[in-house]
Amino acid sequence: MTFPISPNGQDLPWNFIVTRAPFRISFAGGGTDLPAFYEQNYGAVLNSAIDKYVYVVINQYRPLLDRGIDDPVRYRIRLSYATTENVHAPDELQHPIVREALKLLDLDIPMDIATMADVPAGTGLGSSSAFTVALLHALHLVKGERPGPAQLASEAANLEIDILGRPVGKQDHYAAAYGGLNMIEFLANGDVDVQPTGSREFIERTVFPGLMLLYTGVSRDSSIVLAEQQLNTPNMTGELITIRDHAHELRDLMSNDFSYQRMGKVLHGTWMRKRDLASGVTNSKIDSWYEKAMDAGAIGGKISGAGGGGFLLLVVDPERRTAVRKALQELPELSVNYEPSGSHSLLPSA
Repeated sequence: MTFPISPNGQDLPWNFIVTRAPFRISFAGGGTDLPAFYEQNYGAVLNSAIDKYVYVVINQYRPLLDRGIDDPVRYRIRLSYATTENVHAPDELQHPIVREALKLLDLDIPMDIATMADVPAGTGLGSSSAFTVALLHALHLVKGERPGPAQLASEAANLEIDILGRPVGKQDHYAAAYGGLNMIEFLANGDVDVQPTGSREFIERTVFPGLMLLYTGVSRDSSIVLAEQQLNTPNMTGELITIRDHAHELRDLMSNDFSYQRMGKVLHGTWMRKRDLASGVTNSKIDSWYEKAMDAGAIGGKISGAGGGGFLLLVVDPERRTAVRKALQELPELSVNYEPSGSHSLLPSA
């Protein structure tokens, strides 16, 4: 079976598509992937994809429902997320990312689109960017195209930053598209250099056992924090350069004299500077939880993402994990592992 309608009048290759893209944790360099910084200097971020995902499902137009464009009562596009939208054309969609993605790829055909995720949005793990990457991947497959990670990341960043005007950085799009643990550099001319870092065995057996991810229970709109941070960037150049240098330092640790002590101290230094980038990065509750973690034996950490809530990322020697868990027992722990792959197609199989 094929899609019965396509932009050029030809049958489309698949009737049911499922893509998934991973969330990420960012270790250091966050904030230097914003244009306000890297267009004047260059940005660098060290982050890793994790085994938590966003999924996008696209089902072909079902002829028995006879959802014709000439019937004002029926619909051609059905979008299901936290709510459901039934519309005749992409322009009618309220969901900005889906609407603009369909327009970007010039797709105006009958279809059902649904999305689901392992982790709630607004928790600092790059959910919006992962969704954008997975959606664009699925829509390219609708057209019979198989884009690579560089194309997916670039298109997703363009959609969120340039088309929608969101004050977000680029690192999340590249983490979702490429997967793995990467040093990602953002150059003033707009180019992005993705450098895989560390072997899979080393990352899985050495790095991740020393990480804890605790949910603060606070979901927030990162764009509010990031918009303020963009405005503050000219006055925070020194802090951001130090944060960028921390990304380089952590990359070097992955291949030379790695220890939880050294990694934790770098994250702690990043967090101390990140707190000053915008007023919403931290608050009294976050500060209290971080203090409790450090008193119980954590070596360092930071809020994952823009700040203000979401997940608290900690570096903890495995021998101290139980003590830290007990000290912060009110915060649910999310168990995560390393994900070496980026966005890919589950159906049809890649």
